[in-house]
Amino acid sequence: TVFNSLNHDMTLREFKFIWYMEYSHRMWGRAVGLAYILPAAYFWRKGWLSRHMKVCVLALCGLVCFQGLLGWYMVKSGLEEKPDSYDIPRVSQYRLAAHLGSALVLYSASLWTGLSVLLPRHKLPETHQLLRLRQYAHCTTALIFITALSGAFVAGLDAGLVYNSFPKMGERWIPDDLLAFSPVLRNIFENPTTVQFDHRILGITSVAAVIALYLFSRKIPLPSRTRMAVTSLLVVACMQ
Repeated sequence: TVFNSLNHDMTLREFKFIWYMEYSHRMWGRAVGLAYILPAAYFWRKGWLSRHMKVCVLALCGLVCFQGLLGWYMVKSGLEEKPDSYDIPRVSQYRLAAHLGSALVLYSASLWTGLSVLLPRHKLPETHQLLRLRQYAHCTTALIFITALSGAFVAGLDAGLVYNSFPKMGERWIPDDLLAFSPVLRNIFENPTTVQFDHRILGITSVAAVIALYLFSRKIPLPSRTRMAVTSLLVVACMQ
């Protein structure tokens, strides 16, 4: 029914492109799982892992498996037939955000674990400024994570198609239909206008937070490796 209503003009070549994109994503995900589990099992058997590293390895392998399960659960939502609805089929924005969020957690945990093994931790004096910088860096990380999750809601609802002007949305700074849904809380997660508005605000705030973090870090004597990391964060934030 959906095909006859919306996609009757799709060619076999166009369908194959979509199919191979999805198939490649699945195969790549399985390859990532094997790249985690097989070496982990080998190193474990050889006795090369400390007790702490065994806990990290188990947690990472568990996250890999959970990520695959969550991906299947997300795709399943796009295959469910919705009665009396001929809208474009799409996956649940909630499940898409969860899938992306778990991927970010997995990637960040993998990178953190790898760098902890390869690079010794700097022993710096715990000054007040350094503690403030660390706290601010954690807050900025949380803000960037939330911004990325809001992007998943934009993608899941095709909210990027609602307004394509910047900095205004259409002719207004604040759209009229920002709180069109009831109850009000639904707008944050289900109203395409509100979702795009929130993503814009979060994105701008994230860039501002990264710039502030960089400027604050310039006032503190830091190791070259840390300064390079903060500078790289600023460059990537501006590019993004």
